[in-house]
Amino acid sequence: MLARCHQLARLAVVLLMPPVSRTSLLGAPRLAMAALTTIVLVVAPVVAASLTTPASAAPSAAPAATAARPALAAPGAPSGPGAYWLVASDGGIFTYGGVPFEGSAGGRPLAAPMVGMAATPDSLGYWLVGADGGLFTYGDAISAGSVASLPAAARPTAPVVGVAATATGRGYWEVAANGSVYAFGDARFFGSLGGRKLAAPIVGVASTPDGGGYWLVASDGGIFTFGDAGYFGSAGGVVLAKPVVAMAPTPDGGGYWLVATDGGIFAYGNAPFYGSTGGVRLNQPILGMAPTNGGGGYWLVASDGGIFTFGNAPFRGSAGGVRLVRPIVGMAVGRSLDPYLPGSTGYDISWPQCPTSVPAPPFAFDVVGVNDGRALTHNPCLSAQQQWGRGGFISLYINLNAPPPNDPAALSGPAGTCGSDTGCLAYNYGFNAARDAYNYATSQGAAAGVWWIDVETANTWDTNQFNNGRTIQGALDALATTGALAGIYSTPHQFGQIAGSYSPGVPNWVATGSDFPTAVAFCDPSHAFGGGRIFLTQYGDSTGFDRDYACPQG
Repeated sequence: MLARCHQLARLAVVLLMPPVSRTSLLGAPRLAMAALTTIVLVVAPVVAASLTTPASAAPSAAPAATAARPALAAPGAPSGPGAYWLVASDGGIFTYGGVPFEGSAGGRPLAAPMVGMAATPDSLGYWLVGADGGLFTYGDAISAGSVASLPAAARPTAPVVGVAATATGRGYWEVAANGSVYAFGDARFFGSLGGRKLAAPIVGVASTPDGGGYWLVASDGGIFTFGDAGYFGSAGGVVLAKPVVAMAPTPDGGGYWLVATDGGIFAYGNAPFYGSTGGVRLNQPILGMAPTNGGGGYWLVASDGGIFTFGNAPFRGSAGGVRLVRPIVGMAVGRSLDPYLPGSTGYDISWPQCPTSVPAPPFAFDVVGVNDGRALTHNPCLSAQQQWGRGGFISLYINLNAPPPNDPAALSGPAGTCGSDTGCLAYNYGFNAARDAYNYATSQGAAAGVWWIDVETANTWDTNQFNNGRTIQGALDALATTGALAGIYSTPHQFGQIAGSYSPGVPNWVATGSDFPTAVAFCDPSHAFGGGRIFLTQYGDSTGFDRDYACPQG
């Protein structure tokens, strides 16, 4: 570290066929909703929007008394649920909790407003769909066709209201308000309601976990099942205070939730009821919901971008209180790669604090050094320091440098037996140095899901920036084989000096060499390096220890 404040679609033919279960067709029987108890939780907004300017939303109120949220993911877990995207009707995208921002349609002219979104299974992309069936793909979301691209005679006579992805992420369904279903990519067509007279329009679609079926939900709470989607009840036939606007299935497909514009929740099958905003005065209506990955909770989102959390759904931020250009119309949940709670602070320590100097608790997280200042050396106090570090969410870091001449760690490895090939030598050295650090940490009882590679000019580097990039890449690849999330500690200036244009695109931990306000300011993407996103910034304070700040990931 730098001197003690590390200076640093295929289209399926749409047939009109009856649904395979009870429906909300006029005259058809429907089941009453489950008994419902209203529990109120309103969360305070933490704004980190990707698009802002005037609209009309007041921020949500402060939270009612609730159990304290855990500061971080469980130790050793590099990722987890608890992150989400919001989409506005103009195609603006808002990201919270560490899901990636892969682009948006905000600011571009649209033929029709956006009405919904779906995320890819790996959380590295998403689809947006417009009321005209136009589809917009970002990240690794594929384009396999859209309703808008069909001949006019094949398009629905009602607006498209939603999109759902297949389990593979290689296809999707679009559904229209009249119940017409359109399948693209590897999505199979299991039936639709097109041409049938409905008691109320369709407002949403959800796919089963294996992609072998789907549910449609109507604004009167009627449920329509196709393929292997199970029927567990509906609100069709029940007098609703407000119309239903969305649904979400449980992770195993054994149940589902419906949500109304007042935030009333209707739970069926094995879907637990965790609470609702029904009966609470809202600034703006609820328009969507999403469950956590394990089904232990859910989020509701309002048209002003306010987020309401229930069960184990963590609050990762909202657009409530931000002046929006257009209202929010949908949300999707992904897995965050960033386990640090935005706005929390921690410490980093290593061999300079050996043997007894460590910060006093409490702290939300900490980063402990494995080496004794250089690659292939060992921090003699790692065992004790990692035990101290268990007082928060622990991460580990390693020092890295260029291979010394004729170093045995460079001569052979994954890149082969190198001879005089300097790029090969550099890669092997980085890989073997990281593996050595990992093995030493394991021997000392230190384990973490997030590892950082210290890249700074205080250590010795090759004059050849390409070779330095190979050394860093070798270390990243070695840590990836352990299942850890690996990032780089440096500054834009020093990283550029060492590695030039090398761009691994991994998380950044940015040294500021300054104070807390500077650490907050350095979360701005302009301070990122190597194509990465900033997770942490480092600063100093009166404690005499290096402090670290977890950046918002909006």
